[in-house]
Amino acid sequence: MSEQGARRGQEDDWWRQLYGEDGTGDGPGAGGGGAAGDAPGSGAAPAAGARTGAGPADAGPAEASDTLDERVASVLRTVGPPGWGYRPPPPPPPQPQPTPADAPDRAAPAGDAPDRATPAGDAPLEGTPSRPASERPAPPEDTPTGPVPPGEPPTRRVPPPPPPSEPIPLQATGPGTRQRDAAPSAPPPAPAVSYIGDRPPTYEAEPAALPAADPAALDELVPDTALEGAQYGSLTLRAASQRGDSARYRGEVRRDALLTARFGTGRNALILVAVATGRPAVGGAHRAARDACGWIGGAVGRGGTQLAEDIRADRRGELKAGLQRLTDRSYGKLRARALERGAPPEQYTAALRCLLLPADPDCRTRVFFGVGAGGLFRLRDGAWTDLDPVATDHGAAAPDPAPDPAPDDPARTGPGLPPGPGAAEYPVRPEPFLFHAAFARPGDALLLCSAGLAEPLRQEPAFAGHLADRWSTPEPPGLVPFLATAQLRAKGHARDRTAVAVWEA
Repeated sequence: MSEQGARRGQEDDWWRQLYGEDGTGDGPGAGGGGAAGDAPGSGAAPAAGARTGAGPADAGPAEASDTLDERVASVLRTVGPPGWGYRPPPPPPPQPQPTPADAPDRAAPAGDAPDRATPAGDAPLEGTPSRPASERPAPPEDTPTGPVPPGEPPTRRVPPPPPPSEPIPLQATGPGTRQRDAAPSAPPPAPAVSYIGDRPPTYEAEPAALPAADPAALDELVPDTALEGAQYGSLTLRAASQRGDSARYRGEVRRDALLTARFGTGRNALILVAVATGRPAVGGAHRAARDACGWIGGAVGRGGTQLAEDIRADRRGELKAGLQRLTDRSYGKLRARALERGAPPEQYTAALRCLLLPADPDCRTRVFFGVGAGGLFRLRDGAWTDLDPVATDHGAAAPDPAPDPAPDDPARTGPGLPPGPGAAEYPVRPEPFLFHAAFARPGDALLLCSAGLAEPLRQEPAFAGHLADRWSTPEPPGLVPFLATAQLRAKGHARDRTAVAVWEA
C-alpha cells in the first residue's frame, strides 16, 4: 500500500470514530460541531459558501450568493449603526427537497446556532475578525430576528395599524396649508350691552379717580360699589349700589347709601332694605345718606316684632302711622346733626326709600315707605309697572307726643329735635311721606331704586326693555349678573345709582 493510501485509511478510521459507521453523528461529537477541515485551535472562520457540515449530504451548492455587494452590506451591518446596510438579498435559487435520509445531516447543530440571524451570504470579508455577540449592534426593530426559511426572502416587519376606534392623526405642514374645519360648536354668547343709545356716554365706564381721603377720618371712606344678596322663604333679594360715571371721573365719593338688615329669626324675621341719596354738590352729602339709613334701621329694628305682626295681619293703617313716626324721628336727627356740624339743615339731608320684607313664606305682603326722589317698580310678565305712590301729606308732620329718647342723647325731647332757636324754622321732612303696601304674586319682581336708576327707567324705553329682558328669567340672576345689568349706561344719566330687586318664587 502506498503512503497516500495509508494516510487515506487513517482519515477514514478517524471519521468512523467521530461520527460512527454510517456517518449519522452517533459518536461523542454528534451534532456537527465543525467541518473536517476545521482543526482545533485554528481560529479561522470558514469562507462564505464553504460546507458547514462534513457528511456526504453536505455536498450541495451554497444557499446564498457570495457577491461583492453582499459582503459590503455585511460589513456595514457589522460596524455601522443599527439598520445600516440592510437590504433584502435576492431570492436563492430553488433547492432540491432533502430526502429523509439526508435530514439529520442537514439539521443545524444546536451548539453552533449563530448569535444573530443574518441572511445567507452575509459572511464578513476574508481577513476581518468576527466581533463578539455582546459587541455587535442590535438589529433594527423592523428586521426579522428569527431564521428565514429556505426559499423565502427576509421581509421588513411593519408595525400593526392602530385599532379602528383610534383614527390616525393627520397634520398638514408647509405654505398654503390650512387647518381643517372643526366640528360645529355652540354659538358664542352675545356681547354684553354696555350702553343704550346711538352714542356712548361722555364718561368712561370704569372708575378713573379715587375720592380724596382724610387721614383722621378714614372710616368715612365709601367704596365705589356695594353688593348684597339673600334668600328667605319665597323671596330672593339682590342689591347693588355704585358711583355714577360723573363721580368716577371727578373723583367724588358715592352719595348713595345702601343698608340691608335682618331683625329677628325664623318666621318672625323681618328684612329691611334702605336706600338713601345725599343732596348733590353739597359737602358731606354721603354722610347724611349714611346717617339716614343707620337711624331708620335702628328704629325699625327696635320695633321689628310689632311691625312683622302688623304686616302679617295686613294692618295698613297702623303700619303707615307707625312708619311715618319712625321716618320723622330719623329726619329730626338729621336736622340735629346739621346744627352740630354748622351746616344748613336743608342741605344735610337725603332722599330715603325703604322696603320691609317678612321672612314668613306664608306672608307675601311687601311694604314700601320713604321720602324724596326715587322709584318703585314691579316687573310682571315682562312689563314694568310704576308703583311709586302719589304723595298725600304735603305738610310738616306733627311732633311725636311721646317719643322714645335716643340712647346716645337721653336729654333730647320731641321727635329727635334739640331745644333752642331754629328748631321750628324748617319742616321735619324735606318732602311728603310716601307709603305703599302690595301683595306679591309668584313670578313678580319688585324693584326699589334711587333716582339715578329711576330716571333712565322712566325716560328711556330701550333701557327699560333691556332690564325687563334680563330680569324676566325663570331663575333670579346671581350677584354678578345682577350688577352687570344694573350698571347699564345711557347718555345723559351719569348719577349714582342703587337698585334693590326682590324676586317671588
